[in-house]
Amino acid sequence: MEDEGLDLPDPDSSERRLNIQMPAELVAGTYANFANVSFSPYEFTLTFARIEHEVEEGDVPGAVVARVNASARFIPELIDALQDSWSKYVTREGIRNLPEAPDHTDDTAES
Repeated sequence: MEDEGLDLPDPDSSERRLNIQMPAELVAGTYANFANVSFSPYEFTLTFARIEHEVEEGDVPGAVVARVNASARFIPELIDALQDSWSKYVTREGIRNLPEAPDHTDDTAES
């Protein structure tokens, strides 16, 4: 059988790879614009919610869209991954917003 472009590990390599499957119902993801973090001596709980900011009076309605419990040992890895991704995002957006960048539009220019 011909290799169909799959990135197969070298059988002689001792490197292990993650083989994570995503159920079809999770592929689209879910939107959150608010998060709360709580912790115990053993785990962190990240609660993600969608908040309706357009409400001007009274309580602000929202709904929890996901809750993740993670071990305290995993959290530093998560923080590192978030910081790395945020740094890359800020760099890319900063380059995109330079005046000499292709397709740059100056939203501050007066008409």
